[in-house]
Amino acid sequence: MKKLMFVLLLIISMMVLSACTDKPTASDRFSKYIALWNEQKFSEMYDMLTPATKEKITQEEFVQRYADIYDGISAKNLKVTFEKPSEEEQKDKQDSVVYPFSLKMDTVAGEVAFEQDVELKKAEIDKEENWYITWSSSMIFPQLKDGEKVRVSSQPAVRGQIFDQNDKGLAVNGVAHEIGIVPQNIPENREETLAKVSTLLGLELTEIEAKLNQSWVKPDLFVPIKKIDPMNTKLLEQLMAIPSIQKQDVEARVYPVGEAAAHLTGYIGSITAEQLEELEDKGYSSQSMIGKAGLEQVYESRLKGEAGSKIYVNGTDKVIAEKSPVNGEDIKITVNSDLQTSLYEQLKGEPGTAVAIHPKTGETLALVSSPSYNPNEFIYGLSKEKYDSLEKNPLNPMMARFNKTFSPGSSLKPVTAAIGLESGTLSPDRTKVIKGLTWQKDSSWGNYYVTRVSSKVENVNLENALMFSDNIFFAQLALEIGPDKLSEGLKKFGFEEKIDYSFPTNKSTISTEGLNNEPLLADSGYGQGQIQMSPIHLAATYTPFLNEGNMIKPYLEVNPETNTTIWKEQVITPEHADLLLQDLVKVVQDPNGTAYDPHIPGQQLAGKTGTAELKQSKEDKEGKENGWFIGVNTNDPQLLIAMMIEDVKNKGGSHYVVPKVKQVFKEFISN
Repeated sequence: MKKLMFVLLLIISMMVLSACTDKPTASDRFSKYIALWNEQKFSEMYDMLTPATKEKITQEEFVQRYADIYDGISAKNLKVTFEKPSEEEQKDKQDSVVYPFSLKMDTVAGEVAFEQDVELKKAEIDKEENWYITWSSSMIFPQLKDGEKVRVSSQPAVRGQIFDQNDKGLAVNGVAHEIGIVPQNIPENREETLAKVSTLLGLELTEIEAKLNQSWVKPDLFVPIKKIDPMNTKLLEQLMAIPSIQKQDVEARVYPVGEAAAHLTGYIGSITAEQLEELEDKGYSSQSMIGKAGLEQVYESRLKGEAGSKIYVNGTDKVIAEKSPVNGEDIKITVNSDLQTSLYEQLKGEPGTAVAIHPKTGETLALVSSPSYNPNEFIYGLSKEKYDSLEKNPLNPMMARFNKTFSPGSSLKPVTAAIGLESGTLSPDRTKVIKGLTWQKDSSWGNYYVTRVSSKVENVNLENALMFSDNIFFAQLALEIGPDKLSEGLKKFGFEEKIDYSFPTNKSTISTEGLNNEPLLADSGYGQGQIQMSPIHLAATYTPFLNEGNMIKPYLEVNPETNTTIWKEQVITPEHADLLLQDLVKVVQDPNGTAYDPHIPGQQLAGKTGTAELKQSKEDKEGKENGWFIGVNTNDPQLLIAMMIEDVKNKGGSHYVVPKVKQVFKEFISN
């Protein structure tokens, strides 16, 4: 019996001991709270607070406080840690314990990290004893007291500027006039006054009324209506003559070269909701301005900088975290804004493009597209009517042309000649007998013929084929070279290859179906068929003739580490390069050359004209024509220009382009 009693007592003791051991420890309880915190399960965290704490704050208030603060400071990568004590806590008879914890998170103002102590108290709730957290707002941030609010202020970064090679501004931070109205000063003839403002500013009357009816507006306050160009002094005078109109000078992006460099610089504008959703984690806000086109868009990540932020306790001098703004990077490019403007003025608003590079270094000296738009108008506020007129204009003034591809026409012939020489297919002294204006290989070509401009030369060699721009000579040469070698040669010159260039540029292409079709192969020899080239690439293909056969890589950004870079080494031999250069000199300098007129005494240029026919099919007899001229000065080569003007059929073809390019050489290259 005694033995039985002993066993029963032993079992009961073990059960009691087990029950004591199963009671949660303070460290286990706090570890669970920390886990919930890291998962931001605020509602479940609230369940673990002491009854006294719950009397001070409701669950809804607790959850909302955390959510609002963490959202407001853009909290990310939250990590709360707690090291369990080593002693066996089940032996601890205390009713409260204090533990340290560490918190680290990334915020809009940088990393926030702190250590803090928290008290846990033992309490019996619903007949169950457990540990509970004595919470206060200082657990969110040590500087924060119950009832205080956390605020975030932002200090914008200064956007980087874009300068040309001579430090002239292309996209700079300047000043604009902000026109506004003081409501109490509007005269009795309100409707008539506002209608006049509406006309001068190009705004709908409803837009002006909406601004005047904003909730914050008071009779004596200046209400901003629209920014205007400070250079437009006449408009300012007209506006300031109207009662109630005032102006304030405000910071604004300015494009000093205006329309002449619009497609190069692009412009900035307000960030869209779609862009914000994509870029919010990169420091953008709903108030951000962002590059919308051109270099403003290309260099956006470098120009924008990084806004500064401060997290602080409202109404106090307590700062939780602060990050100073990092201003955007200023960027200097190789473009010469005077040359840019001169080339733009030569285009006179006609659809076309011009690219200028230094033939020895590869520096891009101009990238011009016409017709154009004024990028400043996007800063000052473009009316819907004006924007629609730009968008619907059939000449596409909003489209950059210098990075698109076009049929090069006869301007490709020097490249075809180079491929012929290198492949051994073409001998400089070889003469072809070509009679008449049209030619076809045989009857298998059906009704399709290759046509040349002049038939006055029947014994055609390379020199006069280039001088007279003989399509038949180069069509026959392409057939002799063959589809594989011609395609291989074009690729050696950079076709079908994406150009490593700051401004995204379409790659030049040969054909979508190969060159095995004989008429297509023949057409490709003189820059027709399906050949497509960007003006930047076309300009580069002429550099081997001045660099002993090496093709120079164009570049756009000034960089102390940038040296002349060879893009394609030895695309032709130095001997062939010099031979072709001398032939191209005759194209311009010889009275029989297609680019002779107008002659510039004392200045030696080399170059090639090109007229690209744009037909929907081989059977079409009529089509639009684009005119090309690529020219380069040969005595101390400094400037290579490729210009193309669209739809020149009734203007003299490529001969319409030549005088425009030569005028720029007269302005920028001394005799």
